[in-house]
Amino acid sequence: MDGLLLNTEDIYTLCHNILLARYNAGPMNWTIKSKLQGRPAHEAIALLLSWANVPDLSPEDYTRQLHEIQAEEFTKSKPLPGVEKLLKDLKGSGVQIALATSSHRHHFEIKTNHLGPLFSVFDEDKKILGDDPRIAKGRGKPQPDIYLLALRAINDSLSKADKPIGPEECLVFEDGIPGVVAGRRAGMRVVWVPHEGLAAQFKGQEDKILAGLAEDDGVEIVKAGAIGDGWAEQRINLEDFPYGKYGIEV
Repeated sequence: MDGLLLNTEDIYTLCHNILLARYNAGPMNWTIKSKLQGRPAHEAIALLLSWANVPDLSPEDYTRQLHEIQAEEFTKSKPLPGVEKLLKDLKGSGVQIALATSSHRHHFEIKTNHLGPLFSVFDEDKKILGDDPRIAKGRGKPQPDIYLLALRAINDSLSKADKPIGPEECLVFEDGIPGVVAGRRAGMRVVWVPHEGLAAQFKGQEDKILAGLAEDDGVEIVKAGAIGDGWAEQRINLEDFPYGKYGIEV
């Protein structure tokens, strides 16, 4: 959702930089920001504080102050180019869709409540949020759990006469690298729509990222797919999406 459907990645950066400046740290750059995208909030904050070298500030205190800033700034979020049409088209075509976001319920509501019917295309039981108790601690992106849970929610909604949908029939839309890895590890096809800052940071590494080959916590290389296997593509934005390429009739 963040950075894919809504312009909240830029808002996240703004909020962090406001707070980091209080401690004579920052500003955040895409080297560290790329490692935070899609990760559980506490894990992301710990990584950020380590990078910013603010040892006397706990993740809990940083998070409290950050939430105060975000409570105001997130109300200014808006859809990114092509999003409204894409969601309307997918819903109208009868495609089963689900939302899988690392945002917790409270932040999800701040970011979306002012946007009217935009997120009504997702049935309530198919909105998988970051604080969903079915996602075990430490199993956020780049682990595949959130996408497998979204698929389970879709299959649970089907009638007994319908054939369950398999991971290989799913298409994940992602902006962050951990999310691309998560989608590939779930056995799903992926459309990667990175922020221009992230795309510039990883220029020349696109094939590796689309294959789901990325550093997991900076320790090991996790293999999810193969370079050039055709299961992922990169796009600049969600405008003029090629539905026919994925067998979707609009």
